[in-house]
Amino acid sequence: MNKHRIRTLLIKSLLLGSVVSLATSCGPGAAPTPNPNQVKPIKAVYVNPFKPGTYQHFTALPEYPKTYKVYKNGNVLAATNETNSKIIIDLSLQRAKLYNGNQLAMDYPISSGNSKFPTRTGNFSVLEKVPAEKRSNLYGKIYDAEGNVVNSNANKAVDPIPEGGRFEGALMSNWMRLTWDGIGMHRGRVPRYPASHGCIRTPGSVVKIVYNKVKIGTPVTVQP
Repeated sequence: MNKHRIRTLLIKSLLLGSVVSLATSCGPGAAPTPNPNQVKPIKAVYVNPFKPGTYQHFTALPEYPKTYKVYKNGNVLAATNETNSKIIIDLSLQRAKLYNGNQLAMDYPISSGNSKFPTRTGNFSVLEKVPAEKRSNLYGKIYDAEGNVVNSNANKAVDPIPEGGRFEGALMSNWMRLTWDGIGMHRGRVPRYPASHGCIRTPGSVVKIVYNKVKIGTPVTVQP
């Protein structure tokens, strides 16, 4: 490389605010010299390597699995019905997946049992379906005689009800029972952590879809 070429490269590099070593400009394999004028840290920009709209792209998002977003495979979801559906619930991810056979139809957020009331793992099936006014007979709110809430997270079996007061069970619309001792999937508040008394809370935006795609006997697997 002639002197004129080297001088030109040095001038260009200085104008850009960095100094490039001659070794770098003369041949491959040499590491560039750090820029002494770089005082602010440079943040790496994450680029999702997968095609937008694919499930691989969805699960590669930085906010997955904590995101409230729902993945839907439109064609597969449309073909999913009570004769071919199954559900897999992943407690570690706090997400559930609706399948058509072995094809993923939908991936959505859930909230399972908290540390005091952990959701049991294992293989289950839908035992009962109640579309609307299903209420818990154990967990809910306690009101005093004036109608004020005195306990918003009450256990009817142990928490006292004041004289003249009443207990109101938590609303569990689109109830899909998994056990006869009170565990099931239903509509509810879904923070991105385990918060229920053992049930699988499902967002209102998808619970009706799930409800309409399953039947009594649909297999449900709960994984740790």
